[in-house]
Amino acid sequence: MTWEIDVYGFLESLGIANPRGSGWLAVILTFGLAWAVTRCLMPTLRSFALEVGWADQPNARRLNQEPLPNAGGLAIYTGVVAALVLATLLRPIVIEGVLAQVLTILLGGSVLVLVGFIDDQFGLPAYVRLSVQIIAALLLVASGAGIKATFGTPIDVQLSMLLTVLWVVGITNAINLMDGMDGLAAGVSFITAMSLLAVSAQFPSRAAATLLLAALGGSALGFLRHNFHPSHIIMGDAGAYFFGYVLAASSILGSLKVTTVFALVPPVVFLLLPVLDTTQVFVRRLINGKNPLTTPGKDHLHHRLLAFGFSQRYVALILWGITLVSNWLAMKLQDMTPRVIYATTGGIILLLGITVLQRIRAK
Repeated sequence: MTWEIDVYGFLESLGIANPRGSGWLAVILTFGLAWAVTRCLMPTLRSFALEVGWADQPNARRLNQEPLPNAGGLAIYTGVVAALVLATLLRPIVIEGVLAQVLTILLGGSVLVLVGFIDDQFGLPAYVRLSVQIIAALLLVASGAGIKATFGTPIDVQLSMLLTVLWVVGITNAINLMDGMDGLAAGVSFITAMSLLAVSAQFPSRAAATLLLAALGGSALGFLRHNFHPSHIIMGDAGAYFFGYVLAASSILGSLKVTTVFALVPPVVFLLLPVLDTTQVFVRRLINGKNPLTTPGKDHLHHRLLAFGFSQRYVALILWGITLVSNWLAMKLQDMTPRVIYATTGGIILLLGITVLQRIRAK
């Protein structure tokens, strides 16, 4: 009995909602299954992708020196869906209350995975990609899962829709634009998913976000095992769109009501690195008279660090570190206790460290 009390007390100190229930175990199992499915699928998917030609060919803009399979997003998506199906089977009664929100985000994410995969293999005009991203964002608005502006003005509804679309489309593209180097987008997505999970796990009303983030974090870590430099496979637009969309949707799910501009600060800080990187790229390209959406170039933060002479591994670690610091700050802004913040940060570092060491030893 004393041991049980101590365990429950420790779980409560970490901010886990209802630690005496089985919900937190379902979250851990969801994370574990997403990790296992994604990691185990990757070698088979890589071999198949090379056979059928699903690969990025070397060119002046890309860093790879040989054809690199770009279908990793399919395994990431499969891992997340498989994990969420398990969660539904484990706790069908509890899941019922959040199933609509989970399915809404999965539907939007599924559409973006399909569009991203088609773009990876055949190419799509920028306006088609942008239109689909807007539709996926509006899907959140239609389901009531978007940002809710409560300024007390006649245009609050329209403003809510605009903010949701800007946020979701912006983050979806920000993660995609960061996916230009081995391990970067996956590592940033993993760190952000785990930090957002630490916040959402403290509120029963955010159960949908908690499950989604657990599955996304596990899948990101499983993919990273094959994607840290030298990469065996990349996620492509399919994976980057999926990561960006689910992170954007989960960060506002069930919690974000905007009464002042400052209410948007915590979600932005969680995703500060992608936001800053995309912003500086857009501004520089506009200043140079180029279309930010269609102009390729080596003007991202990771390109600049590589130009200084850092290796891809060190650049990934540097940018992971910056992401970790921004997420630490975001958790403080969300009034998380020091124990929650340190436990989350320590867990992220431990899991990333193990994954990187396994990748290096395997090489």
